[in-house]
Amino acid sequence: MTEQQPNQHELIGRVKWFDPAKGFGFIVAEQGGGDILLHANVLRNFGQGSVADNARIRVIVQQTQRGAQAVEVLEILPPEMEDTAPIEDLGDSDAATIAALPLEPARVKWFDKVKGFGFANAYGRPEDIFIHIEVLRRSGFADLQPGEAVCLRVIEGKRGRMAAQVASWDAAHREHK
Repeated sequence: MTEQQPNQHELIGRVKWFDPAKGFGFIVAEQGGGDILLHANVLRNFGQGSVADNARIRVIVQQTQRGAQAVEVLEILPPEMEDTAPIEDLGDSDAATIAALPLEPARVKWFDKVKGFGFANAYGRPEDIFIHIEVLRRSGFADLQPGEAVCLRVIEGKRGRMAAQVASWDAAHREHK
């Protein structure tokens, strides 16, 4: 974590939009004001390559000549999902049950937003882990790239191992602080 400079401050907001292909997006602060630039490098320093629209985000912001800019991501919480249908393959798993599962380090094999799913490999295990786009969104991600390092909470689904939650690579470290 960086030491906060005099022209920096912490704030909480929502991701307005983020485009990994463009390499940036914007945050809207809860207390109002103009848009805050979120650069892909700042997000990657947090351990994520993407972030879902409307995700709640806590950042350190610095005023620059070009406006407010996030310089460090401190926390990302998934978007609040109202009236979302349960994901059938997760069965009866509730949020507390899923949160109690261990985080498994994994690499994304491939993920296709259009198809709505992809697969990852956990270190030291031969079988693929299925990742559904709805699990990805509920975890606060918009997309995954091949080779991206993530942490997964995995359940045994009807068709094999399935991600119940996706977290950034650094999540396990932050969780145990």
